[in-house]
Amino acid sequence: QVQLVESGGGLVQAGGSLRLSCAVSGRGLSYAMGWFRQAPGKERELAAAITGSGQSTFYADSVKGRFTIFRDNAKNMMYLQMNSLTPEDTAVYYCAARRFTGWAVKASEYDYWGQGTQVTVSS
Repeated sequence: QVQLVESGGGLVQAGGSLRLSCAVSGRGLSYAMGWFRQAPGKERELAAAITGSGQSTFYADSVKGRFTIFRDNAKNMMYLQMNSLTPEDTAVYYCAARRFTGWAVKASEYDYWGQGTQVTVSS
């Protein structure tokens, strides 16, 4: 079993930065992981993903160049550094893990989820 706990969300002005953290416990150290987000009235979408080793990453076009996903397996942590935030980034952000080393795009392909953390970007 894997437990995921997010932290680091909050309210920030447009153009600002936030770093989200995901603490991983259980057997998830080698699992691929991702950051999903869900805005009100919209489907949950993948923002960024990373392989179990951390050597390969994926970014949605909407966040490419602004967000960076990385992990520290020695500390059982995964992070999402978010820069140049816009109001369109406002959403609940979820940490997710899947029982494979390679990342996936669909939410249905992830097996474990955190409770989510709210990110609100004001204009």
